[in-house]
Amino acid sequence: MIKNNVQDTLLKVEGLQKYFPIYKGLLGRIVGYIKAVDGVSLTVKAGKTLGLVGESGCGKTTTGRSIIRLIEPTAGSVIFDNQEITDLRGEDLRHVRRRMQIVFQDPYSSLNPRITIGGMIAEILRFHKIVPKSQVKDKVAEILDNVGLSMKFAGRYPHEFSGGQRQRIGIARALSVEPDFIVLDEPVSALDVSIQAQIMNLLDNLQNRLHLAYLFVAHDLSVIEHIADDVAVMYLGRVVEHGSREDVIGNPLHPYTKALLEAVPVPDPDKRSDRKLLKGDVPSPANPPSGCHFHPRCPLAKPVCSEWEFELKDLGNGRKIACVLY
Repeated sequence: MIKNNVQDTLLKVEGLQKYFPIYKGLLGRIVGYIKAVDGVSLTVKAGKTLGLVGESGCGKTTTGRSIIRLIEPTAGSVIFDNQEITDLRGEDLRHVRRRMQIVFQDPYSSLNPRITIGGMIAEILRFHKIVPKSQVKDKVAEILDNVGLSMKFAGRYPHEFSGGQRQRIGIARALSVEPDFIVLDEPVSALDVSIQAQIMNLLDNLQNRLHLAYLFVAHDLSVIEHIADDVAVMYLGRVVEHGSREDVIGNPLHPYTKALLEAVPVPDPDKRSDRKLLKGDVPSPANPPSGCHFHPRCPLAKPVCSEWEFELKDLGNGRKIACVLY
């Protein structure tokens, strides 16, 4: 594990892009690109959580997978613990991947149905030589205990567990290689509310004990509010606002961030009628609007918004925003 101070920057992403080509015709000519991630810049501090939030289809999951190189980025820089990792290959890349893990939204589809969970974790420990062979069984028990599962479950298969238990298994698999950074891709969105709280408390406890850094991907700001230290708001492949949780959620500046907060469910029926909900759908990343991508849906848009691409402007104290209003 790293020994950095909790305020040190563990991960720095600059200008990250991921374009998927669009093929057409018998010859498979490239006729365009789906700009899933279009110049994303963000930072994650050691031992802290960055919440990456936005509507479905805005590129959050692709960003997380590109950072850890589950899919290769088209362009940009990813600096992990002061090391540029976008050009790493072979053994160097495998070494870094031990320190950067991911927990998927659907744990069942990411688990091998033919291997018991104990066998799965043991295989990872042996492959990466985490502990001597004689200690593998004890290490499996320790990892399962860390996520609230008993060793008696080690001989069971993924289909024998509930959704919440399978997510604990996914977290256990990520922890088995002793990482420093974990991408959490909508880890609670498919779970019941009570189970969501249990998993979030588990993630918080693990972070405090093991000094983990998280990139927590979500579409629900109410979830981000409870777990994130910093928040990056993403729209159609771009980050439009970045700052501390208190600043972004307590005093949102970008019209899109305000719209996301308005969309958070309110239990009071009298207040629900007063909300100004965002209209329209996210445009296609294959043909994004010119200028600021949000301007066709923005209630405060100006003529210049359709012409200029606004970069993230640093307002101080880690607060950044990409908007003509600032």
